[in-house]
Amino acid sequence: MNPTLTTATAARVLQQIRHDHRTLGLMLVMPCVLLGLLAWIYQNTPVFDSIGAPLLGIFPFLTMFLVTSIATLRERQSGTLERLLAMPLGKGDMVGGYALAFGLLATVQAVVASGFALLVLGLDVAGAAWLLLLVAVVDALLGTALGLFLSAFAATEFQAVQFLPAFVLPQFLLCGLLVPRDQLPTVLQWVSDVLPLSYAVDAMQTITSDANGTAQVLGDVAVVLGFVVALIGLGAATLRRRTP
Repeated sequence: MNPTLTTATAARVLQQIRHDHRTLGLMLVMPCVLLGLLAWIYQNTPVFDSIGAPLLGIFPFLTMFLVTSIATLRERQSGTLERLLAMPLGKGDMVGGYALAFGLLATVQAVVASGFALLVLGLDVAGAAWLLLLVAVVDALLGTALGLFLSAFAATEFQAVQFLPAFVLPQFLLCGLLVPRDQLPTVLQWVSDVLPLSYAVDAMQTITSDANGTAQVLGDVAVVLGFVVALIGLGAATLRRRTP
């Protein structure tokens, strides 16, 4: 990878997204709206404090997956990727640039959502606030990496959205938010153990309930980051020209 080419690719992507106000609204506003709605529904109850942190990880993961997969697919459909691949730009430089651009956006999104949950909604967690922010950022990066990888297999934006129930909703159902993972049927426990969102939710649940669980949280974060790196690598490997 060439750092100059990677940075230039990231700058171009960020410049394009800066003018897309609807995409920026989806990334920065929608997670806050959903968290605010949840806090409103469960006002004067302990429910928001118990599930608010895990959802703070899930919402950025979901929105970044949608934004990244659709935005990357638009680049393919417009012919931008075709033109870039005809230049002396390696696949690693291209995917690295996209990952860097969307990773920066994911970080901003996680900071905004975490700050809103803690300062405005009064989310109360046992662990440190910086851990909450760290996991939220890593979860958003996971959504970015998964979106980059799966966008290679979609021919239209509709197909990209179809990946949501196929690859995201099963993770939501098995991540331990609805039912503790150790209470799932054995086969589903095995499936849950190989899904990255499970470790993200485990980290958030530890932050919610255990003030001394830093080591466990960092272990889960390391696992999620491993998935992020693997997905970005697979995204680079599957990048190819769509025309002869």
